[in-house]
Amino acid sequence: MQKIKLHKKGPKLSKLIYGAWRLSEDKNSTDTDVIIKKIKTCLDIGITSFDHSDIYGDYSCEEIFGNAIQKDKSISKKIEIISKCGIMLLSNKKIQTRLKHYDSSIHHIITSTEESLKKLHVEKIDLLLLHRPDPISNPEEIAKAFEKLGASGKVLHFGVSNYLPHQFETLQKYVGFPLCTNQIEINPLRVTPFLDGSLDQCLQYKIKPLAWSPFAGGRIFTDNDERTVAVRNVLQKIAEREKTNLESVILKWLTFSPHGILPIIGTNRTERILALKDFESIQLDRQDWFEIYSASRGREVE
Repeated sequence: MQKIKLHKKGPKLSKLIYGAWRLSEDKNSTDTDVIIKKIKTCLDIGITSFDHSDIYGDYSCEEIFGNAIQKDKSISKKIEIISKCGIMLLSNKKIQTRLKHYDSSIHHIITSTEESLKKLHVEKIDLLLLHRPDPISNPEEIAKAFEKLGASGKVLHFGVSNYLPHQFETLQKYVGFPLCTNQIEINPLRVTPFLDGSLDQCLQYKIKPLAWSPFAGGRIFTDNDERTVAVRNVLQKIAEREKTNLESVILKWLTFSPHGILPIIGTNRTERILALKDFESIQLDRQDWFEIYSASRGREVE
């Protein structure tokens, strides 16, 4: 699987990224051999990049993953680690937190990153993202946190997640090096980023976006509202033509555009990971792309 450079000064990541947000939902998540097998299944098909956040699994997923790569130390040299910080969840592990909120202070960014490094059993994070835009963030303080983490070698590259174009633009004015990506929700049920300037901005800055929830959290396969059924019917028609699965068609649709979208998958089943290995070979043309897009919007383009 091809690796993609997020920016000319940014990291190279695999074209598909494995999202670790559901690791703790695996009934065998405490069995490090099961997690190692999952990681190696990804590596076998060329997925070398793994997306984390401090909060995933009630602050447990980084540790689950870290215990696995500590047991098999050969893995660390083959992978790229992405992590995120900035959301504060209600949790027994964070008794000082009274309600869910955001924290983009220099103290939180640095301490959260250091905790992630310990849980993951790694010396560096390849890409650190702010998880959500904080309405009372101080971009100057964020920039200082990024500079300190970069200078220490604890983080190699930085970006954001779920930022609107004006929020990205504001933070970039304060950070003295390029933000490498914006991780946003993009899928056939959420085409807003193609319309609100988010993906246009990625082209403007020559950065590659990461797409979380490419399968709409599974709703695209199960929901029965009129719009979802219309999208699913188009996907199914293409899947039958190409003799493949719906997930692979969606991944091809996401990566078809010139934006260089890198989808993040999150299944716990190794057979579903393996089923995606040939998604790039699917033949999709411009009219196929627009048929899915138009079904999502409920009308043909003007």
